[in-house]
Amino acid sequence: MQALELVVILGAAIVIGGALGNRLRIAPPVILLLLGALLGLVPALRFVRLPPELMLLVFLPALLYWEAITSSLREIRRNLRAVLLTSTVLVVVTAAAVAAVAHAFGVPWGPAWVLGAALAPTDATAVGALSRLLPRRNVAVIRAESLINDGTALVLYGVAVGVTAGEETLTAGRLTWLLVLSYVGGVLAGALAAWLGNVVRARMVDPVLENVVGLLAPFTAFLLAESVEASGVLAVVVSGLMLRQFGPRTVTAATRRIAVVFWSFGAYLLNAALFVLVGLEVQSAERGLSSRDLGSALLVTVTVWAVVVVVRLAFIFASTYLIRLIDRRPSQRLRRMSDRARVVSSVAGFRGAVSLAAALAIPTTVESGGAFPSRDLLVFVTAGVVTLSLVVQGLLLPRVVRWAAFPPDDSPAEERTLANRLATQEALDALDGLASRLGTDPAIVARARAEFEERLQVIDAENAPDDSPVVRADRQYAELRLALIAHKRATVVRLRDERTIDDGVLRAIQAQLDVEELRLSTDGPIAD
Repeated sequence: MQALELVVILGAAIVIGGALGNRLRIAPPVILLLLGALLGLVPALRFVRLPPELMLLVFLPALLYWEAITSSLREIRRNLRAVLLTSTVLVVVTAAAVAAVAHAFGVPWGPAWVLGAALAPTDATAVGALSRLLPRRNVAVIRAESLINDGTALVLYGVAVGVTAGEETLTAGRLTWLLVLSYVGGVLAGALAAWLGNVVRARMVDPVLENVVGLLAPFTAFLLAESVEASGVLAVVVSGLMLRQFGPRTVTAATRRIAVVFWSFGAYLLNAALFVLVGLEVQSAERGLSSRDLGSALLVTVTVWAVVVVVRLAFIFASTYLIRLIDRRPSQRLRRMSDRARVVSSVAGFRGAVSLAAALAIPTTVESGGAFPSRDLLVFVTAGVVTLSLVVQGLLLPRVVRWAAFPPDDSPAEERTLANRLATQEALDALDGLASRLGTDPAIVARARAEFEERLQVIDAENAPDDSPVVRADRQYAELRLALIAHKRATVVRLRDERTIDDGVLRAIQAQLDVEELRLSTDGPIAD
C-alpha cells in the first residue's frame, strides 16, 4: 500500500473514531484502537508495520513535550514523593512481577525481563487522552509518573535486551551506572535544550520562526540525551517543563497563539493515529505466531495484564500506608487521598506508546546469529496488554470515577478568578503612573479606567447567580457583540465577492474578528 493511501485511511479512521466516541460517549482512543484492529483484517493493510524509529523519534518526543508543557510543575512538587516512588520502585516491582509470570509460562528469564521492562511504565499520552474526568491532583500525579517512569523502564529494558542478545554482562554496578547516566544525563540534556531554545527565541521577532525553534526543542533534547546514552524521554520532559516556566516571560502573544493551536491540533492527530496504528499492530503480532501458540499467547497476555493491574493497585495501597506509619506530620495528613481515589489511580495506569515502541525495537537476532528468543510472543503480549489496558481500563475508568464520588474540584476556577481579579486590579492601580510615563491623553485614560472597572464587575459576577442583573447584562452584551461581529464578517465577505477588497485583506480582518468572537463565545461572563 502506498503511503498516501495509508494517510487517507488513517485520517478517515480518526474522523470516524472521534465522531463515534463523542456520540457513544466512549473515550475516542478506545474506538480508534478497535478501528485499527478491524483495519488489520483488510488484506492490503495486513503488512503495514509501525517502525520503532517512528515511535521513538517522532511520536514520543512530540507527544511527551506537549504533555510536559501542559503539566503542573506545582502539583509535581507537591506530590514529589509519590511521583518518585511510582516512577522508580513501582517500575522495578512491575517488571519483576511480569518477568516471573512470563517465566512461569516457559519464557526464558532474559526475554521475560525484556517483557517486564517494556510493560512496566505507564504512558503519558494514553493518560492524557483518557483521564479528563479526574480531579486535578490525581491527573497531575499520574501524568508526572508517566512522564518520568520511562527513564527507569528503558534502562531495565536496554540491560535485559543486551544480556539476552549476549552483548552485555549484568552486574549491580553496571545497572546502577546506567540508571544514574539515564537520569542525570537526561536532565542535563533537557535543561541545555530548554536554555538554548529560550535564548534563541528571546532574540527573534518573527512568531513563525519562534515556533519553529519551539518545535525543535523536544527533538533537540532527545538527540542530545541519546548521543550520551541517557534518557531521551526524560530530556524531552525536562525541556518541556523548563520552557513552560520560561515561556510566560519571553514568548510573545502572537507566538503563543500559533503554538497553542499547532501543538494541541498536532498532538491530537499524533495521538489518534497512534491508537489506530496500535490496533493494526495487534493483527501483525498475531500473524507472527503459529495457530498452536496463539491460545497460549492469549493466556499469557490476559495473565500479564491482570498482574500489571494488581501489582499497581497493591503497591499504591502498600506504599501509602507505609508512609502514613512513618510520616505523621499534620501537613501530610491534610494531603491524604481516599482509598477510592487510590483505586481510580490504579485503574488509570494505562500502557501505551512506550511499551509498544520498546517491544517493536527488540532485535530479531542475537550476537551468535540466532533468532531473539520468543520475540514474536513478546511483541504479541505487549500489543495485547496495551490493547486490554486501553479498552478494558478505558471503558472502566468513567464508571470507577463515578463510584469514587469525588467532591467537585472548584480550585481551578477559584484560582482563575483570583488571578483575573488581582491582575486587573493591579493594572488599574498602575494606570495613572503608566499613563503619565507614556503621556496618554486624559480622555483615553478615562476610557481605559472605565473598561477595567467594568471588567472587575464582570469578574466579581462569575460566582453570582445566572439570573443576577450583572450576569444578564453581560450575557446580553456578549450576544449583541457576536451578532455585530457576524454582520461585520458578512459585509467584509461581500466586499471580497464584489472584488472591492483582496483576499489578503479579508483574511486580515477575519483574524481580528475571530479573536473577538472567541473571546466572547464562552459560557458565562466574558473571559480574556
